[in-house]
Amino acid sequence: MFTGIIEYTGRVEEVIVNGLNKTFRIVSHVSSSLKVDQSVAHSGVCLTIESIANDSHTVTAVEETLKKTSLNHWKQGTEVNIERCMLMNGRLDGHIVQGHVDDVAVCSSKTDCNGSWEFTFTFHEKFAHLVIEKGSICINGISLTCFNITRNSLQVAIVPYTYLHTNMQHIEVGTSVNIEFDVLGKYISRMHELNKQ
Repeated sequence: MFTGIIEYTGRVEEVIVNGLNKTFRIVSHVSSSLKVDQSVAHSGVCLTIESIANDSHTVTAVEETLKKTSLNHWKQGTEVNIERCMLMNGRLDGHIVQGHVDDVAVCSSKTDCNGSWEFTFTFHEKFAHLVIEKGSICINGISLTCFNITRNSLQVAIVPYTYLHTNMQHIEVGTSVNIEFDVLGKYISRMHELNKQ
C-alpha cells in the first residue's frame, strides 16, 4: 500500500529480457536501504525487490505487467518515480494507492502556466465512471487531483516541487504514463454494478 507521495527518482541502468519478462536494474539513492522481497512502487507499479548491489536494485515485470503498464517502454536512462510502502503510523499525505495500474494513459497536452504546469491525459473510455471532478488520481505513482474531466480525459496541475522531483518533467505530448484510479471509487462502482443484477 502506498500514498502517491514520491520519495526519490531512480534511473534504469540495464534492461534484461528473460523470455516474456523484463528485469530492470535501477540506480537510486534509496537502493542500498531497500530489502530483498520488499514491495516498492516504481512509477506507480508495485514491484518486488529481487537483489541489491551498492547503489542499484533489480525488479522484474512479468508479461501481464508489461502489457498493462508503460514498463515495456522503459530503456536505459528512463527516469522512474520511487515510493516505498507506507508506514501505518504516519500521515497519509496523498491517497490510498495500491500500485496496481489500471490503464496506460497518454499525455495529449502540456501547458507551462508560468510557475506550474497543466497536463491533459487521455485514457480508455471504459474507465470514465471511475473519475470524478476534484477526485484523486495516481499518475506514474504520483497522487494528484484531477479536473476538467471528460469521458476519456482529465487534467492535472503540477506544482514546481513535484515537477522537479519526479519524472513529470520528462513527460511530453505523446508520452505514455501509468494510471491508477481511486480504489474507493472502484469498490463503490463494483457494489453498484452488483446491486443492479
